Amino acid sequence: MSATEEPTMTEAEQIQQFRDFLISYNKLSERCFRDCVHDFTVRHVRDKEDRCALNCMEKYMKMNQRISQRFQEFQILSNENAIAAAKKAGSLPL
Repeated sequence: MSATEEPTMTEAEQIQQFRDFLISYNKLSERCFRDCVHDFTVRHVRDKEDRCALNCMEKYMKMNQRISQRFQEFQILSNENAIAAAKKAGSLPL
């Protein structure tokens, strides 16, 4: 496929993807903030709060990556099963 034939995302799809990213980012930020920041009597972020927020984000990113990986594995398996079923039914050439 040449560069001119490659499918491109429409502006609406790009905007939706950016919105989805912002929603996810805001949920993560809010969750980690609620779980890690408890002392509002000082102006700076304490080391304990900073470590907690970093760990929270790292766990979230690893979890998200693992879910995406499992989803891809499931999709591949599902596609293989659909192809096998279609071949067995005779609608696809072997």
